[in-house]
Amino acid sequence: MTLGQHLLELRKRLFLAAAGILLGAIVGWLLSGFVWDALREPIYAIVHAQHRNAQINYPDITSAFDLKLKISVYVGLIVSSPVWLYQTFAFLMPGLTRTEKRYTFGFFFTAIPLFLAGCTAGWYVLPHVVELMTGFAPTQDAAFINAQNYFDFVLKLVVAIGIAFVLPVFLVLLNFAGVISAQSIIKSWRIATLIIILFTAIATPAADVISMFLLAIPMVLLYFTAYGIAALHDRRTAKRAQNLEEGLTA
Repeated sequence: MTLGQHLLELRKRLFLAAAGILLGAIVGWLLSGFVWDALREPIYAIVHAQHRNAQINYPDITSAFDLKLKISVYVGLIVSSPVWLYQTFAFLMPGLTRTEKRYTFGFFFTAIPLFLAGCTAGWYVLPHVVELMTGFAPTQDAAFINAQNYFDFVLKLVVAIGIAFVLPVFLVLLNFAGVISAQSIIKSWRIATLIIILFTAIATPAADVISMFLLAIPMVLLYFTAYGIAALHDRRTAKRAQNLEEGLTA
C-alpha cells in the first residue's frame, strides 16, 4: 500500500471507531441514570454505617449535565470497545509478522478478561474505601461530596486495580520478547509480594483485613502464574536452541 492508501485506510478505521463510540455514548446516555444510582450506593451506606448526613453535591448549574455526559462517554467507550479495538487491530495487523500477531492476540485476549476482573475487584472494595475516607470526619459533621470529584475518584480507583491485574500479562509479554527471564521474575517475588500487599492495604481500609487479602491473593497468584508461563517459555527456548546447536554440530 502507498502512503495515500494507508491514510485512506486510517481515515476509514477512525471513522468506524468514532461511529461505534458515538453509538455507545448514546446507549451510555440512556443507561447513565442506572450507572449513577449504582455509584451512589457507597454514599448511602455511609448514612447507615456512620449515622451521619451524607449526600452528593452539585456545586453549579451545569454540574449535573456535565456528569451525565461524562458517564455517557465512559459507558460508550466500554460498550463500543469491541468495535474500536477491532479497528485498531485491523489497521495494525498487516504490518505485523506471524509471530507478532500471535503474541498480540494472546496478550489481547488475556489482558481484557483480567482487566475486567480487576475492575470488578475494585468495585468490590469501593464501598470500604469510601467508608474509610469519610470516617476521618467527626460524626457530628455532614459529608457533602462533589459529584464530579466523586465520579473521578471512583473511576481512578476501579481502573487502577484493573490495570494492576493486567501487569502480570506485561511480564509474560516482556519474557516472550526476550527482555526479562523467568529467573528474574522469581527472584523478585518477595519485592513484588510486598508491593502488592502495600497496594491492597492502601486500596482497602486497614481494619478490613479480609478485603485486603481477597484483593491481594489473586494478584499474587497472577504474578506466580506469569512466572510459570515464563519458565515454560524459557525452557522451550533453551531446548530449541540446544537442538539447533546439535543439528549444526552434526
